[in-house]
Amino acid sequence: MQINWEDAINQIFADHMVCPRCNQPNDTLIIGYSRKPSLNPYAPRHRNCPRGEDCEARKLITLCTECARLERLRGTPVDASQALETYMLDCRRDLEESLDYLAEYWRDEIEVADKDLDRPLEEVDPDAFREENEWRHRLEDEYLMYHKEFRDRHRRIPAPGWRTEYVEEIRDLGYDTILGD
Repeated sequence: MQINWEDAINQIFADHMVCPRCNQPNDTLIIGYSRKPSLNPYAPRHRNCPRGEDCEARKLITLCTECARLERLRGTPVDASQALETYMLDCRRDLEESLDYLAEYWRDEIEVADKDLDRPLEEVDPDAFREENEWRHRLEDEYLMYHKEFRDRHRRIPAPGWRTEYVEEIRDLGYDTILGD
């Protein structure tokens, strides 16, 4: 079973949430993190994962109370607005990880010659850079979707200074971003 992320997020935007496991409407869902591959189908932000169904990455899962109990997912009950905020914060975490990867962590994954240690990723491994850059752009699009929804709801953006800090750091590395100047 593959969850349709666009449908899931549109339901949250409409303050109407459906459990992805049992397809029942709910006023609240349990939201928590899990590494269990069996819960991958219930992780809407985990779509298009290159590791597929066997992925053991930490991912955000949303289920109704009964399904959470059956799947042994520990989490917190949230309404649609709280779920939206949680998804936004999870997206920010992924953007920060992408930023850290571009700044430094790629050197831990790719064998880099001493002469290349000060070169940027796009010069050392253009394919890895292209993949990471595409991932980052997808995350930035997702973040803007959440941001717009908060504005449309006339709700304050959680920790609004985060965006400015992110833009400054990504620009300092020499990369463009759609999140601002």
